Amino acid sequence: MLTRRIDALVSGFPAGCATVFVLWLVALAGCTQEPKPAVESKTALKRVEPGKESGFLQDYSKFKPNEKLGGEALSYVNPDKMKSLHRYVAIIVDPVQVYVSSAADASLIPDSGRGAVAKYFEHALIDAVSDAFPVVDSPGPLVLRLRAALVGIDLGGKVAPLNDPTMVAKPLERAIVLEKVSVEMELVDSETGERIAAAIDKATLGAGAEVGAENFSRIDRYNEAKMALDQWAGRVREFLDSEHELTGEDADRALQSYQPYGK
Repeated sequence: MLTRRIDALVSGFPAGCATVFVLWLVALAGCTQEPKPAVESKTALKRVEPGKESGFLQDYSKFKPNEKLGGEALSYVNPDKMKSLHRYVAIIVDPVQVYVSSAADASLIPDSGRGAVAKYFEHALIDAVSDAFPVVDSPGPLVLRLRAALVGIDLGGKVAPLNDPTMVAKPLERAIVLEKVSVEMELVDSETGERIAAAIDKATLGAGAEVGAENFSRIDRYNEAKMALDQWAGRVREFLDSEHELTGEDADRALQSYQPYGK
């Protein structure tokens, strides 16, 4: 079939031009069959632009104040009854995304520091939701995907020495500050990507909270940061419960079973 198509293409060409055209096609085919391996690029640093949304969520136009969460919390729930959280039986927790405050010098915030904060919050989220939905790794029918982002981390001062030779902790050069962080999250269908529910939590939980080492979850001086991240995870669970209608003894049992990561 391919040979007939090439013959048809070159039939109207002069002999010399037809030969050149065929050689060009062969060379092109060889290039497409053996592409050069892609060069890996460093993950771009996400930054909140002044006066704008982070852009992490699919849509910011349908949020409404959520009295159940209080504060400045906003939420959205898909009005389609066939897209209710009640229909889902498991959940995937995606790696947490981190957005840097527009006021911070992003070049001074190391990947290792942002990664430590993101990983801690991911584990806190898994602990917070796992008894409401089994946590799984693969998409499937009736499986939710939880996407979450910490928005607005800032840069602090230089980190003081840990002064503990027994502690295996790589200190950061500059602390990461969580004082003005907000949390954005959405639950989407793992197969279609359709949004089922979402929330923006602007509660100020990180007063005095900073992170100054890669494994900060084991260091007492960063307890405020651990507590703030645990509380944000707990508020994600509160939102999930409010829409999933866990009440009474079920809700009490869910809260008692939550064990923050690192303890």
